[in-house]
Amino acid sequence: MQYKEITDFVHELYGTKEFVPLSVPQFAGNEKKYLEECIDTTFVSSVGPFVDRFEKEIAAYTGAARAVVCVSGTNALHMSLMLTGVQRDDEVLTQALTFIATCNAISYIGAHPVFLDVDKSTLGLSPDAVKAWLEANAELRADGCYNRRTGRRVKACVPMHTFGHPVRIREIVDVCRKWQVEVVEDAAESIGSLYKGQHTGTFAKIGALSFNGNKTITTGGGGMLLFQDPAVGEHAKHLTTQAKVPHRWEFRHDEIGYNYRMPNINAALGCAQLENLDRFIESKRQIASAYAAFFKDIPGVQFFTEPEGCRSNYWLNAIILENREARDAFLEYSNDNGVMTRPVWELMNRLPMFENCETDGLANTVWLADRIVNIPSSAKV
Repeated sequence: MQYKEITDFVHELYGTKEFVPLSVPQFAGNEKKYLEECIDTTFVSSVGPFVDRFEKEIAAYTGAARAVVCVSGTNALHMSLMLTGVQRDDEVLTQALTFIATCNAISYIGAHPVFLDVDKSTLGLSPDAVKAWLEANAELRADGCYNRRTGRRVKACVPMHTFGHPVRIREIVDVCRKWQVEVVEDAAESIGSLYKGQHTGTFAKIGALSFNGNKTITTGGGGMLLFQDPAVGEHAKHLTTQAKVPHRWEFRHDEIGYNYRMPNINAALGCAQLENLDRFIESKRQIASAYAAFFKDIPGVQFFTEPEGCRSNYWLNAIILENREARDAFLEYSNDNGVMTRPVWELMNRLPMFENCETDGLANTVWLADRIVNIPSSAKV
């Protein structure tokens, strides 16, 4: 394989002979101005105008009825699962090809992941796999869906839009509705991505975004919950701010709450980043287009492009190699020659915490995990 030709192209694409990182933030607008405003007004903690502004602007951008900020995408997933009624010893259908946050959030509640296969066309949870597993293993009772083998309630399903590419989310929602299974969209990587014209994270009752330092826009660290029902969003805001009853001086709390509050200083960064989100995505899509054209002439390498009917943000570009040996050889060569690359995350069912969880065999998942490599994807602005 032409490893040198690939690394030379990446250096040329980013206009440098130096080390090319995988995904770094871009600060091209009002970041310093808004941060200075926080400092000048002393509103640097969890109360301040940028928190409210960021929530309103994300809701408007995504088309959600309500948005609520929190400290991380993991927090957003945890709260989403709680608000959909997931309880200890419930089961949650999800994919093994995901970042650990998805399963950590499930585990915080004491629930059990069930790992189902992904589609090769999306890299995300397959509605066909969900449907097949439910038909083979589940039954509907008066109080919901149950796994016949374990006797546990199957309460939720968490598809993840891998690398910013939308899954077949409408089909997943339709299958789960039939089986009385709630859907929580893990849209941590897909801000700005559209499935048939609609923003990811808005197809189910709740969706979760992430603004980690390597995401398309960043608040340093942070997350957001997206709601279709404003009342559920208001409850989430209450729970994520320690469930404090509003009062001018008293400290009273009416539920077990969580300190998941995003500081105003982080929200300020988010507001500035959001102003340039469309520029970032356009740059990422141009980079993806350049990669797609280049890899057409490289044998043994498939550049992964957005699924049909979707508009992906191309958060992380991915190539699919012929086999695991080719993957590992390219990872070693590229990282030794100034281009940061990485394999997909270790599959969740291969981690010691989740190795005993139920799976459906994960044929596509294993095939992809042996072949995927992420390549540099930073926006250029």
